[in-house]
Amino acid sequence: MKKIPNQIAMDGTAASGKTTVGKIVAEKLDYLFFDTGIMYRVAAYGANQKLHDVSDEAKVSEIVENMNIELQNDSVHGVTNVLLDGQNITDRLHMPEVDKIVSTVAAYPAVRDALTKQQRRIGLQGRVVMVGRDIGTVVMPDAEMKIYLEASPETRAKRRYLENLSNHIESETYEMILADIIKRDKDDRERTVAPLKPADDAVIIHTDEYTAVEVAQKIFDLMG
Repeated sequence: MKKIPNQIAMDGTAASGKTTVGKIVAEKLDYLFFDTGIMYRVAAYGANQKLHDVSDEAKVSEIVENMNIELQNDSVHGVTNVLLDGQNITDRLHMPEVDKIVSTVAAYPAVRDALTKQQRRIGLQGRVVMVGRDIGTVVMPDAEMKIYLEASPETRAKRRYLENLSNHIESETYEMILADIIKRDKDDRERTVAPLKPADDAVIIHTDEYTAVEVAQKIFDLMG
């Protein structure tokens, strides 16, 4: 029996199944599920509470650097609660005012640096499945297990389109979603800071032909 890794870093392209697979793995192991992308929403929410305008990079960065962010497993409801300075803000992170500014806040280098430190601190506590785009390469390069999920743009666009239909979201066609995914892939891979790529020692899993449960099982199989 191989040793179950204390930290699992899971990276991959947009809509490759990271979140769904990560949740399955975390639940099975009774680990904390940590979708690191939510940290940028925390930063946007916190900055919005203290500033009328988030265009001042220095002020936003100072606020984020002084944030105390903690995560807590809520196994009863199957969610990860997010605490900012001791206050549960989980249900506030997808408010319209956060949606409007999260991209601006996330683009600031000092904000990214501050959040990377927070992510690393949480990851080092162990018993965690961390999902993102630079976990194995930047945030937790020493994670005991690194997984990189990949799928064709067409497969990912189809998944996102069907997911939208099931949620009664019909504002985007398959072609629109595919174009957006291709653009996001290009942006993610060509960005100067922490470009999207698998870590040298990551296990790459192509998910085109597999369900999320099957991909999770492949990860469990790697553990022995």
